[in-house]
Amino acid sequence: MTPRHNPEVWPVVHDERLALLRDLENLSAKQWETQSLCPGWDVHDVLAHLTDSAKATRWGFIRRMVLAGFDFDKDNAVGIATQRCVDPAQTLAGFRDVLGRTSTPPAAPATRLVEAFVHGEDIRRPLGMRGDYPASPVAKALAYQLRTSVKMGGGKERAAGYTLVATDTTFGHGAGQEVHGKAIALLLAVSGRPVAPDELTGPGAGAFVERTRG
Repeated sequence: MTPRHNPEVWPVVHDERLALLRDLENLSAKQWETQSLCPGWDVHDVLAHLTDSAKATRWGFIRRMVLAGFDFDKDNAVGIATQRCVDPAQTLAGFRDVLGRTSTPPAAPATRLVEAFVHGEDIRRPLGMRGDYPASPVAKALAYQLRTSVKMGGGKERAAGYTLVATDTTFGHGAGQEVHGKAIALLLAVSGRPVAPDELTGPGAGAFVERTRG
């Protein structure tokens, strides 16, 4: 089954895009400038990136990577510059136009879930918002990140030596000291995002949080 036609992924992604759109519809100009959880990107940048990613196609992605010299950061910067408008309302309108798209770069279907959940929190947490994410699809995104090297945008190395246990769905991974938390908190941590100390518990929680922050 191709990523473009995966029925376990796209309904969730579409729901998450719509939920994010609704959360951002009434932001002030100052809020759009809020630093996101992505270093160097504000909230406006992350939304532009999500729009650019939603428009990506397999061959278009390959072509752009060639032009960027296979530099992901450079390609992301080009995508943000293309989709970010002077007026955030126009950028939001562009995001609205891609809500139902199923185009994708040449990547595993779970990457679409990772992007929806992690970038959703990249935006929401600095704004004092929290998303209501479905635990089972979040766990699928988490499982993908745990199989994927940090060099490829995953979190395999960050979780090495720990047993991660989700408290809101059936999920366990690894060997070592246990770390317990909601699937979204575990996903953010292994993806290199900061989480609050009280979001993760268990004998390995403290050291695990310190590692993921590093």
